Amino acid sequence: MTRAPSLLVHCRQAALTFGQGHRAVVAVHGTDLGIRAGDRLAVVGPSGSGKSSLLHLLAGLEQPTGGTVERGDALTALTTGLVFQSDSLIPALNVLENTALPLVLSGRAETQAHEAAQSALERVGIGDLAGRLPQEISGGQAQRVAVARAVAQSPLLILADEPTGRLDHTTGAQVLDCLLEAADHSGAALVVTTHDPAVAARLATQCAMRDGRLLPVKETS
Repeated sequence: MTRAPSLLVHCRQAALTFGQGHRAVVAVHGTDLGIRAGDRLAVVGPSGSGKSSLLHLLAGLEQPTGGTVERGDALTALTTGLVFQSDSLIPALNVLENTALPLVLSGRAETQAHEAAQSALERVGIGDLAGRLPQEISGGQAQRVAVARAVAQSPLLILADEPTGRLDHTTGAQVLDCLLEAADHSGAALVVTTHDPAVAARLATQCAMRDGRLLPVKETS
């Protein structure tokens, strides 16, 4: 009998509230969600529904104010790749240096970090842009750099927050291609938040956020 992959991260009635008293805003109500290796999950919902806050809980960027978020022993900051709606590239660093930066900051030797970064850039189809500065590339190319930066460390979990939200349909589809291929290459789980049904339809399972509440997960057809 084949055993299911162990959980990478598990929310148990995890909640997130900002502020206190009458000013308190509940971003995420008590939520149960487990992410396993190989999962492909889209979290859909309009702006302000709590999608980003849920992703921040999964990433460890926010600590729950209620319930718990349990992370597997192998899941660390270095084995979690993050992609945001904004590429967040550093203007003074070229594409290769931006991609390698998390590895360098984690203590990886610069030569090794650059080798891993170049390999990641090749995988997302922009290896020839390694020497360019962020202002010398397009928005779609910059988002591919963000994907490469997230996957250069061979993560176990990739979390992408509206990664196509600022891109046109064609470019957004290409960026999503890169995310799916990168996740397949490393065997990582992939969680994508989006308001675009076309993006969500390309992931194996979907769930929706409404007013901070996570609705049941469903399989895509």
